[in-house]
Amino acid sequence: MFWFYFERVLGYWPVLLKGMGMTIGLSVLSLLIGVVIGFGFGIIRAGRNRWLAHLLGLYVDFFRATPFLVQVFFVFFILPVVGIELSAFASGVAALSNMAACFIGEIVASGLKAVPVGQTEAALASGMTRSQQMRLVVMPQAVRIITPSLVGQFVLLIKDSSVVSAIGLLDLTRSGWLIVQSVPNGLLVFGIVGIGYFIICYPLIYISRRMERRSQAAFL
Repeated sequence: MFWFYFERVLGYWPVLLKGMGMTIGLSVLSLLIGVVIGFGFGIIRAGRNRWLAHLLGLYVDFFRATPFLVQVFFVFFILPVVGIELSAFASGVAALSNMAACFIGEIVASGLKAVPVGQTEAALASGMTRSQQMRLVVMPQAVRIITPSLVGQFVLLIKDSSVVSAIGLLDLTRSGWLIVQSVPNGLLVFGIVGIGYFIICYPLIYISRRMERRSQAAFL
């Protein structure tokens, strides 16, 4: 019986590949947008403008403390009420990018604050402007510190992308739901879906571990 169902699932490999492609495309696009916005958030959060940092902190905390599914539903179902109508793919990208930016912003802010003050003071003494200090001295060191955490966040983003299946986007998880309606063996179908996510995420997990080991070795 197992092999019978297994052969039937294999017959749906085009659906699974299409879903995997959608998951990768959605995650990569959201990641690129989230990194750009997240670095901006991080710079503001670690900046000297306390009021702006505090207001942004409230915004970030709100989205970090609310379920991602609710955020996806808000973008897809509530925004059209005020005249902002997005497709399922655009809604998924918007929600994922915003969530990624909030988490990445806190990671970046922590990295910037971890750079020794003496580095900034030395750059200031050498006549660098604030933008030059950030671009040439502080940010390169912060990026080296936060890279393992960023890669880990990228993995979480890929896994969280499965939530967009709730609004009808044909990602890897949605593909599993469609297949299981024809192949009544949820353990097998979603086991294969899980393997698909593992194939996507494991290279990033491996890279994250290597970077973390290198980072630890650098401080020994």
